[in-house]
Amino acid sequence: MKLDDFDYHLPSDLIAQQPVEPRDSARLLSCLGHQHAHHIIRDLPDLLQPGDVMVVNNTKVIPALLTGTRGEGQARFTLLKRLGPDSWTAFAKPARKCPVGTIVTFADDFSCEVIGVEEGGGVSLRFSCSGTALDDAILRHGAMPLPPYIKRPDGPDEADESTYQTMFAKYSGAVAAPTAGLHFTDELTSALLANDIRFEEVTLHVGAGTFLPVKVDEIADHKMHSEWGSMSEETAARLNEARAEGRRIIAVGTTSLRICETIWQKSQSFTAFSGETDIFITPGFQVGSADMLMTNFHLPKSTLLMLVSAFSGYEFMMETYQLAVSEKYRFFSYGDACLLERRT
Repeated sequence: MKLDDFDYHLPSDLIAQQPVEPRDSARLLSCLGHQHAHHIIRDLPDLLQPGDVMVVNNTKVIPALLTGTRGEGQARFTLLKRLGPDSWTAFAKPARKCPVGTIVTFADDFSCEVIGVEEGGGVSLRFSCSGTALDDAILRHGAMPLPPYIKRPDGPDEADESTYQTMFAKYSGAVAAPTAGLHFTDELTSALLANDIRFEEVTLHVGAGTFLPVKVDEIADHKMHSEWGSMSEETAARLNEARAEGRRIIAVGTTSLRICETIWQKSQSFTAFSGETDIFITPGFQVGSADMLMTNFHLPKSTLLMLVSAFSGYEFMMETYQLAVSEKYRFFSYGDACLLERRT
């Protein structure tokens, strides 16, 4: 398929700049039985069945946005992936003013040197501290790495520190939030548990590559970014049990689906896993790990729009997005969500 097959018109005023409060009051477009119905997130207990299992991503977003000085100017880095105890890859801005050898200072005792440059604004950085000391420095001096479509001229604000983090966040490593999980509250999870709807946790450290534009006309030529993920032996056993008993598995977000499907494709079952995945799910891919998917609305021409089109059918998803635009749903990370069934 062509990249243009995944384009759609989105008015800019539908791109959510702030989340609704409370989180579970966001709108939810139910797409069950290939029929559309309008709900809010708080309706989930009534839309699901006792015994259903919701798989959530427990990754925690680190404050991966670092701003410092380089000579007379400023430089901003969005950390991408750790290379070693003292080094990371990152996006640089302005990249053209950060050649190899550039020193950027973030604080009196915290700086980095650009040690490598790639096309598209990518750089490799070596920091002045290492290991846990580097982790601590990033926590002290970094800010939430909001995606570029959330406009904060002065940088992320204090509220973003909590609103861009899910209630399931445990293990630090993501540089972007698993946004479907942002809708959950203590009250909602309690209501789901009371209806015998269970939760299982996986980890996928979401990379900033999730926002990179696809630059090829033929989507089969796109090289997917890799991310680190894991599933415990206990979680795998419980998911296998649910599948054997005919209970539905619901992936909360595309990140949860990507790690589940990475594992499922190896043996058509769930097993313990820890490692990298660059799985690329596009129409024609037969998803087997989940029966349903709860997810936000994704960018035009994005790999995530390709994923949901594979999950629920290309034509149906294009109709769904047209409906969401016409009904003025809120899009992207701080926006509303939809509940999808797997195409059979």
